[in-house]
Amino acid sequence: MTSPARLRAWLAARIQRVTLRRRIIAILLALLVISCAAVAAVTALLLHDFLLKRLDQQLATAGNRYSVALEHPDGGTVDDSRFSSVLGQPSGTLGARILSGQVTAIGVIGGGTEHAAPSASDRSVIAALTASSGPHSVHLPQLGEYRVVVARGRDGDLLVTGLPEKGVDETTRHLVLVELGVFAAAIVLAGVAGALSVRLSLRPLEQVVDTARRVSDLPLGSGAVSLPERVPNPAPGTEVGQVADAFNHMLSHVEAALAERHGSEERLRTFIADASHELRTPVAVIRSHADFAQRAGPGSVPAQTAQALQRITAESARMERLVDDLLLLARLDTGQDLVHEDVDLTRVVLDSVTDAQVTTPDHRWELALPEQPVTIRGDAHRLHQAVANLLTNASTHTPPETVVIVELSEQPTAWAVEIRVRDNGPGIAPHLVPHVLDRFVRGDNARSETSSNAGLGLSIAGAIVAAHGGTLTLTSEPGRTEFCIRLPAPA
Repeated sequence: MTSPARLRAWLAARIQRVTLRRRIIAILLALLVISCAAVAAVTALLLHDFLLKRLDQQLATAGNRYSVALEHPDGGTVDDSRFSSVLGQPSGTLGARILSGQVTAIGVIGGGTEHAAPSASDRSVIAALTASSGPHSVHLPQLGEYRVVVARGRDGDLLVTGLPEKGVDETTRHLVLVELGVFAAAIVLAGVAGALSVRLSLRPLEQVVDTARRVSDLPLGSGAVSLPERVPNPAPGTEVGQVADAFNHMLSHVEAALAERHGSEERLRTFIADASHELRTPVAVIRSHADFAQRAGPGSVPAQTAQALQRITAESARMERLVDDLLLLARLDTGQDLVHEDVDLTRVVLDSVTDAQVTTPDHRWELALPEQPVTIRGDAHRLHQAVANLLTNASTHTPPETVVIVELSEQPTAWAVEIRVRDNGPGIAPHLVPHVLDRFVRGDNARSETSSNAGLGLSIAGAIVAAHGGTLTLTSEPGRTEFCIRLPAPA
């Protein structure tokens, strides 16, 4: 990237970081500075031009008088003292006579007092002058800027008359200084007034930001959602008012969409609960009939029929567990099916690990418990189910000889209790980690050779923990997978 392109990119990045308020104020001040500079330049030029024209008029009058004073019939030289004694001329008036490229006479009215006497360098500059049709400016090294007019005399000489531009320059300079002071004060006052005005004008935008922050802090993920926050609009019809109206309209639309979503979720939960409840009876009847047929005795039914009855019994039992799980999730979503009592988590964890050791003896189970029993308020049966589901997940999705460590600890924070289930198995695929607690999500084949589970065990564990006001988190990498249950302190 070339230097100009890099500079433009840097400037663009810097401008993007500047707030809208500062941009508006900077633009207003820049326009005001440009306007003041233009006004100062135009007025100074116009005044300078006006004063020069006045000076030219005076120069014309002074030139006519000097023509009479400098002309002489014999063509001899004129004493320079004559230039200081000409009456009716303003102080600083310059007079000179040039003959054959030589200055034969020169003088300045008031010279030696207010004005310096002409020097040799001044004489050389004046000697180089030629006849002109009108006044023009000449810089004399000793005397300064002069407005001069050069006219031809009757003797073939050149008569020079000049007036100093010092008064014109001083007047113009004084005007510029006055304008600088006035415009600087005006810019400062305009900056302060503009900052206050912009701040007041953009205050509705600040209210939009505050409202957006309050809305972003609301729990919008689940449950009934209400968005009562609205932005007041004191200036409808303006640009800022249109932003406020658009933001309020967006909040109303989002609130309606969230309400519709909540209604759909409630209807879905009701349907799942009702369907699960209704399915429990026919599933139980099917399983009972299959069990009754199998108890008829060996040889009473053909071998193929007996095998079919065994499959019906197994699939009925699996479907019964699935229906129970769906019914439990539906109840947990609505806050039902929980008992609040004192629960000894130490006993819950100990019993869960003992059951896992019996059902999965090919894994190595390690248990870490605190010295004192840990007690919280909750549902002992559901908490046992949540821990058991985590242990079942660890044993099902890891190969034999995997080490599974279950740790219970108390924390000096808002989360009073932590239950960690950690194994050194192959880990969970990274793309499944964010969704592993979702319903009907099954583990990657790398962790399990079986796929008979319905993918509801971890969802049930997460729902039980959430119903107790806690969190269930997962970290996984090859050789280390850890589920962590955090439960809050009792109120």
